[in-house]
Amino acid sequence: MSLTLIETGHCNVELKPSPIEPSWILEGNPEARSRELSTSACGTTKTLIWSCTEGKFNWYYDVDETIMILDGSIVLESEGMPPRRYGVGDVILFRHGAQVKWHVEGHVKKIAFFRQTIPFGLGFVVRAINKLKRMVFVPGGRLSAPQQDPAAVYGSMGKSTLDAAPARFSWRRKTHAFFAALFLDDLNMAALDGFLDLVQIT
Repeated sequence: MSLTLIETGHCNVELKPSPIEPSWILEGNPEARSRELSTSACGTTKTLIWSCTEGKFNWYYDVDETIMILDGSIVLESEGMPPRRYGVGDVILFRHGAQVKWHVEGHVKKIAFFRQTIPFGLGFVVRAINKLKRMVFVPGGRLSAPQQDPAAVYGSMGKSTLDAAPARFSWRRKTHAFFAALFLDDLNMAALDGFLDLVQIT
């Protein structure tokens, strides 16, 4: 089944029962409901709306989950983290492996974004491929055009200097950058830019 390229949804949708694992419940009778809004083609990311009534329970995370509270409030507690209250507008990231004690005060409603954790080695490959795509392609899948400095194209007299200044566009350079990307994460773009400066080959 193919997925549409754009999906829309709304936070005010009818939710379906989504019972909490009984062995996780510590106090009260919390009743959870949820509704999936979207999912990626590969099934590794999902977005859903989730609500719960008052109660205390443990929660164990087997994926990365980012939430934003839409209504109500909660108190979260975890090993090394004292109890803290969160309310409307707060955004929280629970990484894979987190164990958290939830205390829902009255009720809570959240939007949640799930991302399946990618194995460490595979993550390098995925980041490298994504960086290569960004260097070679522009949005829409078209090949990127060589970038030129206007000063190199037109001299002081306004005459074209294209013949004297060939474009700096090298597949060898992009290949060097691809292999460098294997060792650079997405937060280290400055390091990637520095590497590209070192391997400029016309």
